[in-house]
Amino acid sequence: MRALKLPLLVLLAFYGLFAAAPASAQEWTAYTPAAFAEAQSAGKPIVVHVHAAWCPTCRAQLPTLDELKTELAPSGVRFIRVDFDKDKEFLRAHRVSSQSTILTFRGDKETARSVAQTDRARLRSLVLGGAQS
Repeated sequence: MRALKLPLLVLLAFYGLFAAAPASAQEWTAYTPAAFAEAQSAGKPIVVHVHAAWCPTCRAQLPTLDELKTELAPSGVRFIRVDFDKDKEFLRAHRVSSQSTILTFRGDKETARSVAQTDRARLRSLVLGGAQS
């Protein structure tokens, strides 16, 4: 039994190391006025996902957005998540009336917007086009 425990522990340790890497690579910056202002002042592209925990469309958008985040974050593109139920100041300031809205910015200029888009190709096109504007 002891002989089995050591290889199992080693296997679990390696799994933990490799499983944790993608999760941390997928984290988003939570919206705060300060975080958004700092991202805008940096002058790099910003992708904002207005989401709600209860929204099935928001959940459907996440795999594509996380994929894009993995691709674009190394080049300095910032990914910020706005909570539709809590971040009302952002919603008013940017005239967002629906969760599952995706906006891209360069500095303080909005470069693209989409509402409820879940098609992978269209979502990628929107984000990539907005991030390069």
